[in-house]
Amino acid sequence: MSSNDQLVIANKPYPSRLLVGTGKYKDFAQTRAAIDASGAKIVTVAIRRTNIGQNADQESLLDYLPPSEFTLLPNTAGCYSADDAVRTLRLARELLDDHRLVKLEVLGDPHTLFPNMPETLAAAKTLVAEGFDVMVYCTDDPIQCRMLEDIGCVAVMPLASLIGSGMGILNPWNLKLIIDQAKVPVLVDAGVGTASDAAIAMELGCDGVLMNTAIAAAGDPVLMANAMRKAVEAGREAFLAGRMPRKTYEGSPSSPTSGMIGSVSAKT
Repeated sequence: MSSNDQLVIANKPYPSRLLVGTGKYKDFAQTRAAIDASGAKIVTVAIRRTNIGQNADQESLLDYLPPSEFTLLPNTAGCYSADDAVRTLRLARELLDDHRLVKLEVLGDPHTLFPNMPETLAAAKTLVAEGFDVMVYCTDDPIQCRMLEDIGCVAVMPLASLIGSGMGILNPWNLKLIIDQAKVPVLVDAGVGTASDAAIAMELGCDGVLMNTAIAAAGDPVLMANAMRKAVEAGREAFLAGRMPRKTYEGSPSSPTSGMIGSVSAKT
């Protein structure tokens, strides 16, 4: 991406608009290879599921993704209440030397992993008051997104479809409403299945895309990560370029007719 068109989160610029997770890979080595291929500079870490120093006798993700190279984004995956989410991110802040940029998600159902918005809003209020820079996974509800922005969250991250479903963007109209009203970055989070989904999100005007399963569960995660990088870049460029208007038919030829062979009768 152009150095003049960077993603800015909490006043910090990032060269990539693709954010990736670190779960579901076969090992940390594959995680690193896929993230390198994606070009991502922000990587999410599920504090409840990934060792970043909590267990001194186990291999740490930080050995493969050091904070000197990547911005780690601790998340609250697996939390079902505001209290659990806040407690988890306080732990992350301690483990990562007062790190403040976090991803909040409070789930409402263990089968769909759909967000519990009342608990999410409650947790967001507490975290913002404590000085965290909160990026938040949420429903694709424009009103709820506005409420999160009013609380002080630095980015809203509406789902495209259910986490891990790979169904793509099921409600582009709601997503566009959120984009049009937001004054903070809007990133699609959850539901992306393949590169075209990422491109569509960016063409709609999203500031970025976060994904995990779409890369980690692919037949070749490293190759898919590379494809996702290209899709996000292409979608962003298409958005900036501005697509041609949609028409039910084209009333004029796409190429000029003047000077065509046979357009003027031959002299006799």
